[in-house]
Amino acid sequence: MADNRLPIRSVFAPVRALFVGDASAGILLILVAAAAMLAANSDLAGEYNALFNGKLSWTPIGKLDTLHYWINDGLMAIFFFVVGLEVKREIICGQLATPEQRRLPMLAAVAGMLVPAGIYILIAGGDPQLTRGWAIPAATDIAFAMGVLGLLGSRVPASLRLFLLTVAIVDDIGAVMVIAVFYTANIKLMWVVASLVVLGVMMLMNRLHVSRILPYIFVALVLWFCVLNSGVHATIAGVVAALTIPMHRKDGNSLLEKLEHGLAPWSAYAIVPIFGFANAGVNLGGIGMDGMLAPLPLAVAAGLVLGKQLGIFTTIFVAAKIGFAKPPKGASWAEIWGVSILCGIGFTMSLFIGELAFPDYRELIDEAKIGILAGSVISAIMGYVILRMTTTHPDDHTADPDPA
Repeated sequence: MADNRLPIRSVFAPVRALFVGDASAGILLILVAAAAMLAANSDLAGEYNALFNGKLSWTPIGKLDTLHYWINDGLMAIFFFVVGLEVKREIICGQLATPEQRRLPMLAAVAGMLVPAGIYILIAGGDPQLTRGWAIPAATDIAFAMGVLGLLGSRVPASLRLFLLTVAIVDDIGAVMVIAVFYTANIKLMWVVASLVVLGVMMLMNRLHVSRILPYIFVALVLWFCVLNSGVHATIAGVVAALTIPMHRKDGNSLLEKLEHGLAPWSAYAIVPIFGFANAGVNLGGIGMDGMLAPLPLAVAAGLVLGKQLGIFTTIFVAAKIGFAKPPKGASWAEIWGVSILCGIGFTMSLFIGELAFPDYRELIDEAKIGILAGSVISAIMGYVILRMTTTHPDDHTADPDPA
């Protein structure tokens, strides 16, 4: 009797994957981005813009006088705090703990930032005003990319999932460094000194083995306030505060892991979607076809679609051929290429850097968003199709004897 289970499973597997595994956070981001675009290009456009960019009637911090500022400078500090916790855990006892584990992801991530930046400069570098956006296509969105992998279920080798995750983590480290060095306002020395003093207090708490969460949260908020006023972007406080959270265990429990496990779902399913909804919306009516094909969106999209896959795949291939590092175990070169393309999904961090790159030019920010959304969608579709065509679900194997 013919087995009819495979066609039925094939039909419903993508639907099932939407609600399990790695897919849910990424799918949520896709829906949020679509909702933001619909809101910005409908009769609700005025209300959408007023909600996020209208002046607040009251705010406890003068610099944060719109909901948009509170989300980007305040709420996103929690996202960066979770990123910092994840990075520290991975370096101490995770997938970046040894030189062998770090070698290929670090090399691939660096190439995956430099090549997109180079392509961006090549296309948009003729306009000095646009050069500040060079880092926009250099970032990879972990949730979005892992969400696409989640749709493929167990087709993708576990080694490739791990590789994508570690590249994205190293990518996040690079993006944070870029923000701290290249996208800061006028530095205010007094506040920088205050930030360093508060950071020193958190480091001392770590050395003294303070194991309660509340003291760290309180001092981290003070650190965030000082960094906010220092000229360095406030979200950097989230990363550096996370690095002071102790990894040592007390009664078998790690404070860092406890915080990460508690905050990660809030970051993935609340903070990042709120940020995405507040930042992904762009009114296409005011831009027109000329704006969509302008150097800025083309440079961003090309950097994400072409630069990421070229930089990452070439690095892996050359490193393997010269014996510097081994490629992901059990993965074909076609599968590695597909995952390299998925690294061109740059939604969250790219939108964030776009806002920092052109703070006084709304039109340029909107053009950058078009490039980010277009490049991310193209990368997601290309990566999914290539991996869908080149990978095989374990259940699809038959009992036929090995042809060899």
